[in-house]
Amino acid sequence: MLIAIGSKNPAKIAAAENAFMDYKIDLIPIDVPSGVNEQPFSDEETIKGAVNRAQAAAEMAGADIGIGLEGGVHQSEYGLLLCNWGALAAKGMQPIIAGGARILLPEEIATRLLAGEELGPVMDEYSKKQNVRKNEGAVGIFTNEHVNRAEMFSHVMKLLLGQYEYQLKRQGRTLG
Repeated sequence: MLIAIGSKNPAKIAAAENAFMDYKIDLIPIDVPSGVNEQPFSDEETIKGAVNRAQAAAEMAGADIGIGLEGGVHQSEYGLLLCNWGALAAKGMQPIIAGGARILLPEEIATRLLAGEELGPVMDEYSKKQNVRKNEGAVGIFTNEHVNRAEMFSHVMKLLLGQYEYQLKRQGRTLG
């Protein structure tokens, strides 16, 4: 089975590999545009980015399944929350979506994002590290490494895969 993931980010690739580890698959990472702002600023925008990536990756690779994983932020009455969403696009089905963990971002980070900066570069500067988004992610920094970005997206991937398997089961089919 050919699966395309709409990113070359190692944390996202690891999450997809982890979710499909019990299946014989070929996973192809493809850089595709999200079609949303570099810094998605709502659940809806983050979901749209994930769906766009999943559909574009599947189409570009001619894959059976396309995966899109997108990180963003969401304003709440409590402050700016880190959010993450995923989408699975399979032929003949509506895209499947799932969201993951949320944490409140510190005010000093939220202020910069609200002023127009993007989380990735802000986190690199804040943590005095490089490529935080490709490694532990903001979630890793702010949870003291109890949860890293790959783990956060792995949870989303399990939700996506489980929903996909359930839909196939209802149709009398199986994956793989």
